Amino acid sequence: MALRQIHNIAPVYDGSSRVLILGSFPSVLSRQSAFFYGHPRNRFWQVAAALTGWPHTPQTAEEKKEMLLSGGVAVWDVIASCSICGSSDSSIKEVVPNDISPILRSADIKLIACNGGKSYELYCRYLRESAGREAIKLPSTSPANAAYSLERLINEWRGALGGVLKS
Repeated sequence: MALRQIHNIAPVYDGSSRVLILGSFPSVLSRQSAFFYGHPRNRFWQVAAALTGWPHTPQTAEEKKEMLLSGGVAVWDVIASCSICGSSDSSIKEVVPNDISPILRSADIKLIACNGGKSYELYCRYLRESAGREAIKLPSTSPANAAYSLERLINEWRGALGGVLKS
């Protein structure tokens, strides 16, 4: 059964952020921990560590924020609230989008990248026009994306973001 959920995680960014990575909506585990990519099998933090040159996969929210900001990475989600069954992107309905304009106004965002197809679809539907920018679609770091090994994810993300990130 789809339940109405409200996004409970503040965006991570500062004035030196160069890449904005957008997910769709936080998973159940992310909502419970009140931080992004909380599922232990989601490979986002491993990919981000590899791309930013961080020496290990960060564990705490504070360490994750430090890694993102030192690498010029901003992170948020397309959706502010929606009806969703658990963590299933395919069940998302009744979308209210986040306003990403404060990030775009205060950070030096060179590229908007969507973590997976659903995020990209939602960005195009709800945010592209108001943002006035195109986004790129990256392969999802979700454990549901079993077609991509960690190495393949890192290579695809590096190819798309490598020239924009600080490392």
